[in-house]
Amino acid sequence: MRILISGAGIAGPTLAYWLNRCGHQVTVVERAPAQRVSGGYAVDLFRPALRIAERMGVAEQIRARATGTDSLVLHRTDGRQVSLDLRKLFSALSDDHVEIMRDDLSEILRAATRSDVRYLFEDSIVTIGEDGQVSFEHHPAERFEVIVGADGLHSKVRTLVFGPESEFTTWLGAYLAIISIPNYRELDGVMEMIVDVGRGAGMYGAAHLDDARAGYFLRPPQQLNYHHREVEQQKELLRRHFGDLGWEVPRLLYELDHTGSFYFDSITQLRLETWSRGRVTLVGDAAYCPGPAVGGSTSMAVVGAYLLAGEMARHPGDHRAAFAAYEHEMHDYVQRSRRFAATAAKSLIPGGRFELWAMVNAVRLLGILPVTVSRAAAKLGNNGVRLHESVAVKRYSELGGD
Repeated sequence: MRILISGAGIAGPTLAYWLNRCGHQVTVVERAPAQRVSGGYAVDLFRPALRIAERMGVAEQIRARATGTDSLVLHRTDGRQVSLDLRKLFSALSDDHVEIMRDDLSEILRAATRSDVRYLFEDSIVTIGEDGQVSFEHHPAERFEVIVGADGLHSKVRTLVFGPESEFTTWLGAYLAIISIPNYRELDGVMEMIVDVGRGAGMYGAAHLDDARAGYFLRPPQQLNYHHREVEQQKELLRRHFGDLGWEVPRLLYELDHTGSFYFDSITQLRLETWSRGRVTLVGDAAYCPGPAVGGSTSMAVVGAYLLAGEMARHPGDHRAAFAAYEHEMHDYVQRSRRFAATAAKSLIPGGRFELWAMVNAVRLLGILPVTVSRAAAKLGNNGVRLHESVAVKRYSELGGD
């Protein structure tokens, strides 16, 4: 089959790898240029996604590019601080975990497909016909038997086929911004941040990066009015909400005018009842984003791409049956991730003085508990913190010996 994938981030190259393995002719279109720009921001891969990476033969490359950030220093507005070994935290969440810069992960996945998959960089889809005819901004129109939107939370494919994004999104009450900055604090394996009611800001580095990343987390009483592509407007919002916060925040705000990489978005959850229509389906954040930074969306993207390819292999020539089976396989994982993300978004940024006190003391308690105790407590709890551990990834003999 001739298959078009929109998006060369995480889900797109993963899906392309498995579809190519089944003998499909795969084209990936990506609006960004081919070369890596900044390293992106840190993302998490949990056990199910790492098992799939092992089957792809890229797990060791992923582990070799891990950020190496294993310590958190939490500063308070009164000058006090508390520290946490992040290995304890992630050990409680998952028995296998890797933090990696998003662009590093994307580069590894693209490299696994570069010789077998056709990539169209610096281009995007303009129209999709019911017969599979696709027009592009720059390349000539072509017809495909299947079109997959793997183009993120603000998916162009989803908008073209399902309708406006606003019909499917639910704001979880917070915002996230990440920029690249000089590593002037010479961070090595440490994330530092200051937290206050309704906001937090910090910075971290990665073992192989010369620069660092600054992150801003905001929980305002109501939604902000901005456009997701208006960068200067977003920077002004950050200055307005963080201008009086101490510690290193004045320097972090200064870097807004000097950064080479800027990301700002709401922590928004995507809720579609179905991810497929006709010969079009969605995967990753384009289909079921639980919320940036709170729901393990990177791992879900890898798992979803693998399951979609697997079901297409099990239903050769019948994309409708494959789409239905893929949605069935992902349904429980998506539902539980949504529930967890809605809770995590509130916990990430304290909304009041009591929540701030509880957050600081939870960090302090986790820091002194033995790893075995914190892991056992997470397993006994009913709060979904180990949701990725409960996912048993289906194996498909049809995927070339997988």
